[in-house]
Amino acid sequence: MTIAQMSAVELLEHFRARRLSPVEVTEDALARIERFNPQVNAYCYTDPQGALDTARAAEQRWFKGQPCGALDGLPTSIKELTATRGMPTRKASRVIPAEGPWEVDAPITTFLRDAGAVILGKTTSPEFGWKGVTDSPLYGITRNPWDTRMTSGGSSGGAAVAASLNLGVLHQGSDAGGSIRIPSSFTGTFGFKPTFGYIPQWPASATTLVSHLGPMTRTVDDAVLFLQTVARPDPRDGLLGAPRHTPWLPQDTDLRGLRIAYSADFGYVQVDPQVARAVAQAVERLAQLGAQVEAVDPGFSDPLELFKTVVYAGAVDLARQLSSEQKDLLDPGLRRFTEQCQHTTLAHFTAAQEARAALVARMNQFHSRYDLLVCPMMPITAFEAGHDVPPGSGLEDWMKWSPLSYPFNLTQQPAASLPCGFSSEGLPIGLQVVGARFADDQVLRVCRAYEQAFPTTHPLAPIVKN
Repeated sequence: MTIAQMSAVELLEHFRARRLSPVEVTEDALARIERFNPQVNAYCYTDPQGALDTARAAEQRWFKGQPCGALDGLPTSIKELTATRGMPTRKASRVIPAEGPWEVDAPITTFLRDAGAVILGKTTSPEFGWKGVTDSPLYGITRNPWDTRMTSGGSSGGAAVAASLNLGVLHQGSDAGGSIRIPSSFTGTFGFKPTFGYIPQWPASATTLVSHLGPMTRTVDDAVLFLQTVARPDPRDGLLGAPRHTPWLPQDTDLRGLRIAYSADFGYVQVDPQVARAVAQAVERLAQLGAQVEAVDPGFSDPLELFKTVVYAGAVDLARQLSSEQKDLLDPGLRRFTEQCQHTTLAHFTAAQEARAALVARMNQFHSRYDLLVCPMMPITAFEAGHDVPPGSGLEDWMKWSPLSYPFNLTQQPAASLPCGFSSEGLPIGLQVVGARFADDQVLRVCRAYEQAFPTTHPLAPIVKN
């Protein structure tokens, strides 16, 4: 097995045995970024010298048998939207000047550094993370490694592509409506949105009440390693979130005793037949692992208008901070979006919070009967890059083609995208696994059991098709 195929957990085993050093691993990751990034645009910024300096320090600690933390020497990426000392955080926007200064780390960045992670650079995002694909006037288009003609999804598209190609083994994403899970589904990687507040956020997101931070990796065990490191309090985090504890996972694949609800389409979503078949097969496999599976919808109608109100409020706040000259620099789609949001009032937002509370109560009741809900992560596979919606679909925005993601931002529940198959075109398909609030371990347990029993594949290099 080459370095390019190894997980974070496997690399740590090699570090302990002195079969590999953090410097070798970092050099390998940087070489593959240099080779592949021009084709996929996963990274918008890299810091080779800083990464190698950190790796050399980690190497010395491992030689002494004294690693500084759980991630010592592991190549890691940070999403461009996340504050990172010494690296640009322009939020993929020409509105934010390039010169910085970049002097502050977000809590999650601090925690990763403290654990010894080697930060390779920043991964691409759309401007201010506003949509479900990854492109921007500042950084260009991020492409799917399974077919570079296709989108990676977004907004954590760069992180998903970096995970798929193993350009670093740990990747930080954020998710306010599907931004971890959409690109994970499109790229065949594992993405986990923990219960709201599990990982502290600062500065607060514009969509504060629905925004989650989480890991994007090739394996569930790597995601757990990430979570064990960053699920810590920070005094700058003003949100009361999930109880923070160390995730624990059983090492077997026995799911007996788990009650799983399976919804093929929530009763209102049109799902591509290829996606439906792959997900149905995955559900059969969960039953083979011992889970008690029942076909049942969660029982809510599409909360699209509710979600739009929450998102619109954040867009109104963004627009309020920008001058006319700055608005002219925005992605044209984002500018139109901010103009559409101007009718949103405090009364609308207050009513949306009441409706959100009712949805939370409904799902709490649902999970009194079922431990988990599983469904397609996306109703479609990846479509042509450079478009906000599938060409020819007639849809207005990304929320219309990702109706299965945002309900669980509104309810603040843990949810994961787990690879479960491929379309006839060779594009990945994801299974969404949703747990009750604070039942993050249950989601991770099921995902790990499935992954161990039915492992997936990953590309060794971007697949370029004509």
